[in-house]
Amino acid sequence: MHKWFMFADRRSPAAFWLGSTGIVLGVLLHIPPFLMARAMHYRMAGMPMGTPMLFGMACILIGVMAAAYGLQPDAAAGDCGAVLERVVAPEEAPLTAWHWAACAALAIALAVDIMKVSSLGFVIPGMRSEYRLSAAQVSVLPFAALTGATLGSFIWGSLADRYGRRATILLAGVMFIGTSICGAMPSFEWNVFMCFLMGASAGGLLPVAYALLAEIMPTQHRGWSLVLVGGAGALGGYLAASGFSALLQPYFGWRIMWFLNLPSGLLLIALSPLIPESPRFLLHIGHPDAARATLERFGARMIAPAAADEAPAGERDRELPARRGLPGTSMALSVAGLSWGLVNFGLLLWLPGELIAGGRDMGLAATLMTRSSVLAAPVVIFAAVLYSRWSTKGALLVMTAITAAGVLALTLQQSGLPAAANPLLASVLLIVGSTGVIAILLPYAAENYPLAVRGRATGWVAGCSKAGGLICQGLGALALVPALRLSSAVTAIAVLLSLFLIARFGHETRGRDLRQLERTFARSR
Repeated sequence: MHKWFMFADRRSPAAFWLGSTGIVLGVLLHIPPFLMARAMHYRMAGMPMGTPMLFGMACILIGVMAAAYGLQPDAAAGDCGAVLERVVAPEEAPLTAWHWAACAALAIALAVDIMKVSSLGFVIPGMRSEYRLSAAQVSVLPFAALTGATLGSFIWGSLADRYGRRATILLAGVMFIGTSICGAMPSFEWNVFMCFLMGASAGGLLPVAYALLAEIMPTQHRGWSLVLVGGAGALGGYLAASGFSALLQPYFGWRIMWFLNLPSGLLLIALSPLIPESPRFLLHIGHPDAARATLERFGARMIAPAAADEAPAGERDRELPARRGLPGTSMALSVAGLSWGLVNFGLLLWLPGELIAGGRDMGLAATLMTRSSVLAAPVVIFAAVLYSRWSTKGALLVMTAITAAGVLALTLQQSGLPAAANPLLASVLLIVGSTGVIAILLPYAAENYPLAVRGRATGWVAGCSKAGGLICQGLGALALVPALRLSSAVTAIAVLLSLFLIARFGHETRGRDLRQLERTFARSR
């Protein structure tokens, strides 16, 4: 087990551990001032930032730089990507206990990502009360968090192709620990800044985890595992945020939700022995022995070099679409991500308020959305079955079509059409469709790109999904939210466009050997 903690393929394991220790120390120096505010129910607005807190900030900054330096890959033997398929055939490996352990660890990583976004809704009321903010002023906080998460998806996806999958997850984890000090910030402005950094540190976990899963799971199990791990992470993140809020906020106030970043980040580091580095990446940076050891742990078998020279049976006729279709696929998935963000962070957030403004009871509106949300868990399972057993492209098209139907139903309802007067239809279609889309979108993206660009491509699609939310939150912060009829009509255009682009440029990835992507990408360069 100790070898997994030593990171033999990294530049300086000692620098990583020293940096991580410095970050934890920096966070711990912020806890005493928080505890001293117990008599005021942990209200710290206007309190001065003492020397220990400033020193702690310096420890965190230096610690992050040291950890980043230590986790840089040690490219010992140059680029060995060319021998990838001559060494191992991970796509034929059976499922092992290490596969299940890696899935569980990555699901927890995704839950940590989702938990921070979900926590915003639980901390804003207390923050608004302590800092005496208006609704427009406090809306800057989720806008900053979503901005950070959007940029984080782009940046961490790119880093995953340079640092490696596991190393990027660990670096995001230690940075995430550092943002715990958001809970001790005495001013709202500091909270906004730290919330931006929090979003940036956690925002990259999603695409990197999907890229890693795509590379370690055998072909026959890749589809369902990607969708279910993502769904479990999303559901677990929301349940963790709501559960910890109900358990801790009555005693420690809203700030405790940010201090939870410390144990959450430490949990990610503790689980690092269960998270492997991508064998393909290890080969790419010149560590074939480490790649062999990882693959043996995951039950992969060795193959003769001659057996790797030809494409697997049934794959040759699928190489041409994969080689020429990446730009079109990227455009389709980008629009799909953007339109999902408009639905999830726009229409679904604005719909309850619109129902209340339209004369419906607040309890009725909440009950309507709650009943619709109950469908989320079975939808994820249904999406996983469609994705793995029927068609990856077809499953994404089905869920996008359901979303489009929901947006159109809402548009017709807002236009006063009697046949669409029942708001339950629109809300159910929107929640079912959007849940299915986000459960499938990133797994599908991870399966469409070769190793060299998989991290940044998946990060780009994840960033586009958050960019749609960024647009909606920006409109809210500027008090420029359009009428629901107009916003639903614009969103309908975006969803229908994504449906057309996926149908036109999407490729079937079910059962496709990922080694094929490496061959076709190499030939097109």
